[in-house]
Amino acid sequence: MRPLQAVFAGLAPAELLVGLESPDDAAVYRIADDLAVILTTDFFTPIVDDPYDYGAIAAANAMSDVYAMGGEVILALNIAGFPADLPLAIAAEIVRGGAEKVREAGAIIAGGHTVDDPEPKYGLAVMGLIHPDRVARKSGAQVGDVLVLTKPLGVGIVTTAFKSDLADPRSLAEAVASMKQLNRAAAQAMTAGVYHAATDITGYALLGHAWEMARPGGVRFRFRWESLPFVYRAKELAELWLFPGGANKNEAAYARHVDFAASLSEEMRMLLFTPETSGGLLIALPPAELQPFQERCAAAGQPVWVVGDVLAGAGLAVV
Repeated sequence: MRPLQAVFAGLAPAELLVGLESPDDAAVYRIADDLAVILTTDFFTPIVDDPYDYGAIAAANAMSDVYAMGGEVILALNIAGFPADLPLAIAAEIVRGGAEKVREAGAIIAGGHTVDDPEPKYGLAVMGLIHPDRVARKSGAQVGDVLVLTKPLGVGIVTTAFKSDLADPRSLAEAVASMKQLNRAAAQAMTAGVYHAATDITGYALLGHAWEMARPGGVRFRFRWESLPFVYRAKELAELWLFPGGANKNEAAYARHVDFAASLSEEMRMLLFTPETSGGLLIALPPAELQPFQERCAAAGQPVWVVGDVLAGAGLAVV
């Protein structure tokens, strides 16, 4: 982003509330005193074989950034690259999966663009709405806050194992269900009360995204290993060292910021550096807000796990 920052240095209007200057999940632009738009985009190559599931996962993942900012999705555009010889029925299932997930979000797809590409790619450009005073930022976590997570970890290692025919049906089914789940209910439960910071867990893994939250707030995040949720057999797959390449990149980028308990094996440490797809929200809440938040999640059928807390200091700890 640094080259872009140089190009637009001093040109950002006051209405641009969130832009290139921060690592937040989406851009936010104020259009009225009580209304701002959230803009984001995301797309990727297939991570599952079923074309419908692939489209639904890609759409849920793209919309997640709006939910991580506390907003509601209202509009999306398809972004697709398909091989010229891809059967039309498969392409149709991909976009149907995305479209039905957008409809589930209470939004609509209003257009898009497709190009020929040797490797399939699909995702969305997404527009959401939020009150300018209610934007959830990565910064803002305060000492004493409780850290909650709204989806299990481990989908990245399960989908990698699947490519080698080493993921059992239950693991894959849990991973697919988790990736297809919208973060909408979690975001609504968050915005109905008081929250200090939030992000969604995707390519930089739990620890990378946690670092992006802790660093700008000048605080230290402490995670409790035994409280972290994982999809079925994710830990066993880690023992087989079935990590995607992105896990090594994340470890190289963020390991120096993390203090691990001595009892935690190298495989379990690496699992927390493993990229996720369409992961849950990581939210910093004031302690008094935890029970009301849990009650709102329960009423909506939204799982939630208390995974840690915020301390004075810097960096991350896994104990």
